Amino acid sequence: MKIGIYGGSFNPIHFGHTGLANWIINNTDIDEVWLMVSPHNPLKSSSTLEDEHKRLNSAKLAVKDMKNIIVSDFEFTLPRPNYTANTLRKLAEQFPQHEFTLIIGEDNLGIFDQWREYIYILRCYRIFVYPRRGADTAAEEIIKKLKKEGIKDLRYLQDAPYYDISSSEIRTNKKIN
Repeated sequence: MKIGIYGGSFNPIHFGHTGLANWIINNTDIDEVWLMVSPHNPLKSSSTLEDEHKRLNSAKLAVKDMKNIIVSDFEFTLPRPNYTANTLRKLAEQFPQHEFTLIIGEDNLGIFDQWREYIYILRCYRIFVYPRRGADTAAEEIIKKLKKEGIKDLRYLQDAPYYDISSSEIRTNKKIN
């Protein structure tokens, strides 16, 4: 089975997350998308982060009626801080019958070379990149650069619908209202 790993804080989860997961299932060879709720992203501040179990439960509620989208607390059991390379390694060990594809936003593509063991990820896993507003990346140039590192497969999902929403905007609007 082909599994898309869509990791994030989901702080909060919104229709952009669920819409993209659903689009990937219906428009790629991915059989299931696992929303991998991260207790804490090592590249982000935790000052505005809701409790991990609250975020996990909100994500489960958001996808309860959606097929082939699974919310996972897999990273909750891993040593912290946790890194995506470690998550992918542990998933491959525990689920050798599955092929895993990493799903990231274009904003993460721009800083991918800052990720721990990013070359390992590039060489061992497929990566799907979702276009994001304000990502400030030249995707084609970054993809060319990363391909020089030797990659398994990196796909830019230019046909995916554009969801003009972000968790940080939702948090900002909550503070205003």
